[in-house]
Order: sequence, then C-alpha cells, then structure tokens
Amino acid sequence: MTEPIAGLIMGRNLRAFLELLSSYADYAFDETDWDTIELGIFDTDDEKPDGWYAYPLVGSSATLEVSLAHSVGSEVMSIRVAGAESLELRLRTDTLLTAFFSI
Repeated sequence: MTEPIAGLIMGRNLRAFLELLSSYADYAFDETDWDTIELGIFDTDDEKPDGWYAYPLVGSSATLEVSLAHSVGSEVMSIRVAGAESLELRLRTDTLLTAFFSI
C-alpha cells in the first residue's frame, strides 16, 4: 500500500475537490455525501490526532479514504487521501490538491 497523499485546500473548494476526486474513482458523489461530510467536519482540528474526519469514496475503479480537518484559525482544510494506488490516480489527486489550494 502506498503512502497517503496529503495537502491543503481552501475550504470553499472542498465540495468541488471531493466531486472531482470521486469521479476519478468512478464514485457517484451526491447531496447525501456532501451533507454527511459537512456534519462530520464541523468540529475537526488538524492539530489534534483524533481531530480528523474520514470518509470513504468507494468507486468501481478505486476505493479512497479521505481524511479531512480544519486548519483552525484559517479558511484552509487539511486533506489526506489514502488508497490512490495507480500512478495516474496519485498524480490526479496531487494536482487537485495543488489547484484547489490556489483558487
């Protein structure tokens, strides 16, 4: 198993990030997923080991475990994505993290 891919994104980009990441795993991300994640990340804190929220994206081409936490005092979300095994999926995930941090 490969190491999780970690990075930061702007909180306002979280839904778009998850929707695109889900499409790369062939997972149909929907409103129920988003509602669940919104509730799950409410009290997260990336400085606490137990302050993260994990959500599975179980698609037909990949199963990803996305861990999310607020960077307290900012509009930034810390992200870790486990399960991106192929080189292509790792590259796509890393590119999404980079893009959604800067826009």
